[in-house]
Order: sequence, then C-alpha cells, then structure tokens
Amino acid sequence: MPRSVNSVAKRARRKKVLKQAKGYFGRRKNVWTVAKNAVDKAMQYSYRDRRNKKRTFRALWITRINAGARTYGMSYSQFMGKVKANNIELNRKVLADLAMNNPEAFKAIVEKVKQ
Repeated sequence: MPRSVNSVAKRARRKKVLKQAKGYFGRRKNVWTVAKNAVDKAMQYSYRDRRNKKRTFRALWITRINAGARTYGMSYSQFMGKVKANNIELNRKVLADLAMNNPEAFKAIVEKVKQ
C-alpha cells in the first residue's frame, strides 16, 4: 500500500504559523523552522506577560497613590490603612486615577481620611 501523507493539513499548519509570524524581522517571518521557534517563544511570552501585566499595573497604581498621598503629608501605607478603616470602597485603580487626573477629588478623600 502506498504511503499516505496529508499535505493539505501540513500546508495549512505551516500557513497558520507563518501568518502569526508576519511582521517579524529577517528569516523569522518566512522560513518555516525559524518562524515556528519564534512563534512558539512569542506565545510563551504572551502567556506569561498577560499575568505580569496585572502586577505591573498594580505597582503603577501604588506609585501614583503614594505620590498623591505624600503631597498631603501621608505615606501610602498610612493612607491605605485609613481608607480601609473609614470603609471607603475605592480600589487602587480608581484612587490612582483620581490622584493623577482629579487632584481636588483625591484631596477630598485625604481630608476625609485624616479626620
């Protein structure tokens, strides 16, 4: 019996990977073996960094809240402790946005917390 190979599926798989590698530099975009490795690595990075993005944004929000709180003579930890104690249910994302884009609203929160 002759050897059976599914060239249609093989070609489709390769086209799919080469399409994902579009925009890569040099042989990474058009040579199958190089593109396959580049796409595999890119997928690993994208999986990892979807999780890291959450950490990075939280760190950014904390930095912004800290900067905003220090302009009114409080540290980040003091501010957040008093926010929780006063049952102000604003998360770090909202507080950071207020500190950056709406300083008077952030000042009102700080004043309420300082009482």
